[in-house]
Amino acid sequence: MMDMTALDLQHLTPVLRPVPDTKPAVSVVGLGYVGAVSTACLASLGHRVVGVDIDLEKCEQIAQGVSPIHEKDLGKLLSEGVENDLITATDDLTWAVRDTDVTFVSVGTPTAADGGCDYRYIEAAARSIGVGIAQKSDFHVVVMRCSIPPGTTLGVMAPIIEKISGKAMGADFGVAFNPEFLREGVAVADFYAPPKTVVGATDDRTARIVARMFDPVDENVITTSIETAEMVKYVDNVWHAAKVCFANEVGRLCKPLGVDSHDVMDIFVQDTKLNLSPYYLKPGFAYGGSCLPKEVRAVAHIGDKIGVDIPMIQALGQSNAAHIARAAEMVLETGAQKVAVLGAAFKPGTDDLRESPILEVIATLSDAGVAVSVHDTAITQDTNIEGQLAYVRHGSPGLQRLASDLRGMLSEDLAQTVQEADTIILCHPHQSYQDALSHVAGKTVIDLVRLTSDVQDTTHVNGIGW
Repeated sequence: MMDMTALDLQHLTPVLRPVPDTKPAVSVVGLGYVGAVSTACLASLGHRVVGVDIDLEKCEQIAQGVSPIHEKDLGKLLSEGVENDLITATDDLTWAVRDTDVTFVSVGTPTAADGGCDYRYIEAAARSIGVGIAQKSDFHVVVMRCSIPPGTTLGVMAPIIEKISGKAMGADFGVAFNPEFLREGVAVADFYAPPKTVVGATDDRTARIVARMFDPVDENVITTSIETAEMVKYVDNVWHAAKVCFANEVGRLCKPLGVDSHDVMDIFVQDTKLNLSPYYLKPGFAYGGSCLPKEVRAVAHIGDKIGVDIPMIQALGQSNAAHIARAAEMVLETGAQKVAVLGAAFKPGTDDLRESPILEVIATLSDAGVAVSVHDTAITQDTNIEGQLAYVRHGSPGLQRLASDLRGMLSEDLAQTVQEADTIILCHPHQSYQDALSHVAGKTVIDLVRLTSDVQDTTHVNGIGW
């Protein structure tokens, strides 16, 4: 984020209140997916929360209890937080730091031009936080919640805060790293039932303050060093990306051999002791979204910078691109002149288009002269496509190429979209899509999610790995 200077908007500046004795007051910097969910859920646990963002529209939405994104149950929690006088919003980060005890930093960490992490928003937030800490005498805790390379919290953010505030980390203020493990679409549910809670901190006092905040949802908080906590977040997401590519390569290998890849993987995932979670281990489509592509690039970049050869991680992007290319090839092989895409976001239950792999397919089809119509249950003409493009300017060529055309491809009439198409690409396993496809016998369906066997009985269905 850029420096948070007040914009003379009185209705966006919360009224100063005394800090509760039992629960620290919290400021959340960056009101995107992680920040908005953290704001709503922390307020539901009884914390007074001040949301902070340079985007005045987001601030106004949060202040009115309206969700700025499509996320299950988020609007309800935000509305309740505002009604209970626990949620407010402002564009003045320095003010918010002075008025709270703990600051969660959830600003964007997009891919830089060289493939690494872009630190601009972290640095800008740190400067404003430093000014705020300089103006208060109480011990303040700063909690990083962004995905960043190990060493960033103590090597980039903390020195800026110390320099500007003139105060000492560990004595006058604490710093922690608390990775989030929230899946878009079910982020609220994940907050209340986390797979794990990790807190890396500079000192015991900071660790206790942050860990205590999550006691209501996790009695077994893991405390560790900041560098370890930073790396855990990257390792988790790189592993998820690895699982997607592994399952897809199994599918591509099985198909020409006449082996049912889902039978293979159904047996494989029964080993939960060694093979871990089955969540990503299904042959399907490519990985995408705001985390996995950027963090695979970031970890590969780290290895390159320190001279460590990590060929599997470096090859994940190549494997993912091959899967995307095969999807486009399969559509072009049908000779279709009109194609319907059912599901444009990178996964169901969200309106997030950032690095959605189907966008690369759509771009390829458009370049080949194929007319494409797109339907998504969560994306409308009001979706902020341009804002998402700005975030991934170095990471999503498909979204960049479609930026000016995608809105014109969107259709709200599912039945018409399906009926007018020669070939249908199924990207999301929605019941409405299954119902629509049951009435279009004879059309070719490229099923990237293997919806159900019923669809296969009524239409010509084909997948990349089955």
